[in-house]
Amino acid sequence: MSPRPLPRPGVLEIEAYVPGKSGAPGLLKVHKLSSNETPLGPSPQAIEAVRRAAGELESYPEGTAAALREAIAAKHGLDPARIVCGAGSDELLSLLTQAYVGPGDEGVFTTHGFLVYKITILAAGGTPVVAAERDLTADVDAILAKVTPNTRLVFLANPNNPTGTYLPFEEVRRLHAGLPPTVLLVIDAAYAEYVRRNDYAAGLELAASAENVVMTRTFSKIYGLASLRLGWMTGPAHVIDAVNRIRGPFNVNGPAIAAGVAALADEAHAAAAIAHNERWLPWLTREIAALGLTVTPSVGNFILIHFPTEAGRSAKDADAFLTRRGLVLRAVGAYGLPNCLRMTIGDEEANRLAVAALKDFLAGGAGRDA
Repeated sequence: MSPRPLPRPGVLEIEAYVPGKSGAPGLLKVHKLSSNETPLGPSPQAIEAVRRAAGELESYPEGTAAALREAIAAKHGLDPARIVCGAGSDELLSLLTQAYVGPGDEGVFTTHGFLVYKITILAAGGTPVVAAERDLTADVDAILAKVTPNTRLVFLANPNNPTGTYLPFEEVRRLHAGLPPTVLLVIDAAYAEYVRRNDYAAGLELAASAENVVMTRTFSKIYGLASLRLGWMTGPAHVIDAVNRIRGPFNVNGPAIAAGVAALADEAHAAAAIAHNERWLPWLTREIAALGLTVTPSVGNFILIHFPTEAGRSAKDADAFLTRRGLVLRAVGAYGLPNCLRMTIGDEEANRLAVAALKDFLAGGAGRDA
């Protein structure tokens, strides 16, 4: 007998998610490039909507986020009854796993997939199964090879974080076609709005037509509402019904609902964020590669920078050096990428400072600013 309550098996196997650094002590100005936040901030219309909602904080929000579901449906041509909103797409990923995974069940994701996938599978009592990637990109054949009679769901981040790579939609279709009908394919399209490739699709069509596909999205990235925690998913009616049965009755707060509706209406603000990314993503990739560092081609609003393993020039050394310069990037060792840093596309000042700092780091080593 234990002298105290014990969590069920699997919970203590979870390595808690650690967010990217948010600051650098002792510096007056810090450029936070660690969390893939938009440098443009939220829409002014969304800010105003939150101000208005602040006058009604004593009231519970509408329990189904109906106004937001209708706004999402209108924008994407969906049935609002087949949309669920959540406290970020993280909550929805967790709810899907709770609904479909239990002890003895398996959930599949790729080597460098979002850390939350493993966490939610273990939290549900299931077994995480990792499929190898090819060139830091999801590999359909490798995923399908990991599917067994115990598989209940497959997570696919498309584009993937932190690599910035993606699968063309025909490959996503091939993945879906190879899955048993009893396996739920979860397409995590958090960065979909940034992708400018003709062979990419977020997964709306599959989620609307297939009985075993859902797609999740977030307002945290291009819409700049990360602090409010707001996401949504769409899929077949039977999956929506299952998730609605276990989600909290007021899982999305009122200000978030109001801000989400307003953000969707401000199409010019989202377009400006896309245009900013289209300008600076290739610029940073080119400029950093010119310094002699490898940059994984990205379709998101971030890049993955590879560093040498030698002492004084490693990703850990670069991270410390850049932090002293007021540039906070994301170490991604937890994703199995110990020699890499992920950098969010920032504003012009941050982007130019980052390139200059990396140049100094490579020229002088970690001791230059000591």
